[in-house]
Amino acid sequence: MTLGVGGASPETELAKLSDMTAGVEPISQAEFRDRLDKAQQLMREQGIAVLYLNAGSNLYYFTGLKWYPSERMVGAILPAEGALEYIAPHFELGTIQGFMNIQGEVNTWHEDESPYDLLNQVLSRMGIRSGKLAIDGSAAFFLCEGVRLANPQLQLQSADSVTQACRACKSKAELAIIQRAMDMTLEVHKAAARILREGITVAEVEDFIHQAHIKVGAPAGNYFCIVLFGEDSQYPHGVKTPKALEAGEVVLIDTGCELLDYKSDITRTYVFGEPTARQREIWNLEKAGQQAAFAAAKLGEPCGIVDVAARNVLEAAGMAKDYGLPGLPHRTGHGIGLDIHEGPYLVRSEKTSLDVGMCFSNEPMLCIPGEFGIRLEDHFYMSAQGPVWFTEPAHSIDDPFGYQA
Repeated sequence: MTLGVGGASPETELAKLSDMTAGVEPISQAEFRDRLDKAQQLMREQGIAVLYLNAGSNLYYFTGLKWYPSERMVGAILPAEGALEYIAPHFELGTIQGFMNIQGEVNTWHEDESPYDLLNQVLSRMGIRSGKLAIDGSAAFFLCEGVRLANPQLQLQSADSVTQACRACKSKAELAIIQRAMDMTLEVHKAAARILREGITVAEVEDFIHQAHIKVGAPAGNYFCIVLFGEDSQYPHGVKTPKALEAGEVVLIDTGCELLDYKSDITRTYVFGEPTARQREIWNLEKAGQQAAFAAAKLGEPCGIVDVAARNVLEAAGMAKDYGLPGLPHRTGHGIGLDIHEGPYLVRSEKTSLDVGMCFSNEPMLCIPGEFGIRLEDHFYMSAQGPVWFTEPAHSIDDPFGYQA
């Protein structure tokens, strides 16, 4: 039996877990203000007159205001020079003010009025009657089109050159939160492996992982959870009708939680029972690809080189070229922070240079049609000395959690 897999009850494992969040600090108001200052500096350098931040993670990142996007326009208006203001439905004014972190005037519209016309009026009052309006890249098309039609004097463009440039490089405070969230999820992984038994269902494992995340200090439990057994593991994001666990099968668990709005995301793959020669071969190749990707992450190099390094190792071992199967059908990694997937990405077409503070998943998954899939996923961040793991990669197929390392 694989070391650390099976042999315990869910009740026993839940009882062992405890809150792991002591001492973790939220993002300070001073840091939110520094983010706004950096955004305005980038706007001036890029000739952007004003930035619109829509409800969602960008609005929260720069202002600390949590609001989920909907069919109504809620966001922040940041000029290249001057004070931040907000725009929201009038009936939400009190709620907006209650959740506000960085203070600013709230411009409101009634249900029978156009928020896009109101934006035009606000910009005119700010003295912005021409130039570039950068819109949050996550904003829905209907909102962008409404802004465009009501503001024909402005040149609309994506705000990604500002928002991603700020968000991609995490601060010490952000890295500390992400580190703790990763630590929490790794402990949940270890506990989940120990409750496995022949016949256990995906739903049972998912429920345990949810409860375990709550026990270690994630109030909402899982942020997401993928549990796959046997042939189901060849599909990166699962199947419609997942199977129960049988002896000798591959187990793939990909899960994460949210801590102070930042995300964790770790995948472990191992065997319930004794690995076959084939399972061992593919597992070891997956680990080699992950290590090659990590070694290729060098400051100043394009993000895409990390993806290329992993693919070179896999293809040299006989896997299909490019995105073919059997092989690696998706990018090697994604950025992570307030969003579980955020730019820049570790995909060969990505030209963005690796910089201090950038955080990425490293998961060059191998999918073997008709057999199984192996995904080992850990995250690293770029330090001044190079890449640093948030969590140490899986040790071996026989001892995935490194109990005897």
